[in-house]
Amino acid sequence: CTLSDDLAAQLSDLAQAGAYDYIIVEASGICEPMPIAYTISEYCQQAAEGASAATAADEPAVSTAEPAAATGAAAPAPAPLLALDNIVAVVDCARMLHEFDGGKRLLRQDLNEDDVESLLVQQIEFCTTLVLNKTDLVSAEQLAEVRAIVRTLQKDATIVEAEHGQVPLGQVLGTRRFDFDEVYQSAAWLDMLAHPEEHEDPETLEYGISTFVYERRRPFSVQAFSDFATNWPDSVIRTKGFAWVDQDPDTCFILEQAGAQRSFTDNGPFVASLPEEDQQRILQQNPGVAARWSPECGDRLIRLVFIGKDMDRAAIEARLDACLAG
Repeated sequence: CTLSDDLAAQLSDLAQAGAYDYIIVEASGICEPMPIAYTISEYCQQAAEGASAATAADEPAVSTAEPAAATGAAAPAPAPLLALDNIVAVVDCARMLHEFDGGKRLLRQDLNEDDVESLLVQQIEFCTTLVLNKTDLVSAEQLAEVRAIVRTLQKDATIVEAEHGQVPLGQVLGTRRFDFDEVYQSAAWLDMLAHPEEHEDPETLEYGISTFVYERRRPFSVQAFSDFATNWPDSVIRTKGFAWVDQDPDTCFILEQAGAQRSFTDNGPFVASLPEEDQQRILQQNPGVAARWSPECGDRLIRLVFIGKDMDRAAIEARLDACLAG
């Protein structure tokens, strides 16, 4: 399936058949998991709402109105109930070590390095079960390092160790682990933005894996930051957060980096750029925004999470500071 409508239609057909207890969707290795999960979640929610409406319509009701004339057409049957149970990501332990040690890249003939690195990180960040496969190909210390790496990227998923892909079915089927909002929030970069003081983990620090939040109340110079991006620190595994740039000071951007791939995405206007009436309404409804409000620049700021191995935080921050607009 390549389109969300196609996937929903296939799910509906399989569910209508009534012959299956469980549906397993094996996504392509080059697919981002979040859009697939969103499509399935939307279908499940719509099916549940349809079933609820049908049940309510079947219940007897007392009415003083005259009975309606029969149309002879049966009401459409509600879609069968489905629930998204689990999202499983599989990590090749040996390749993971190579990837984040800056050695051999995860390569496929039809992909470039940037795509693989980004997809690998996204699949780890958005899952409810993480299978660490091929544990027999790494030492106990290396396995502990892999666990530390993935836990730095994904704070909540259940981790299962495996050899030759042998995993107990109870760890992947019928788990009831999936909740879209909880999984979305389980990416470590989001949690670190909310709770930066809670991410000094001795287990990850033992392997040189660390995180920090870079926060400044001045915008980046687009040209200076572009120069920085051409020589991105090799020690950084993952960067994500909010950026403010001088060429478009009213727009909040999402800066995202995984491996050698980097992107800027428009995240909408800063609250401070909106009319005063809208600002006050949003600040009242969002205490978190109000708590970070600056009298000089409102909610405009740079706030980025850096996750890496053997990072020189002071050097990275100094280089980023040199990119700030005067």
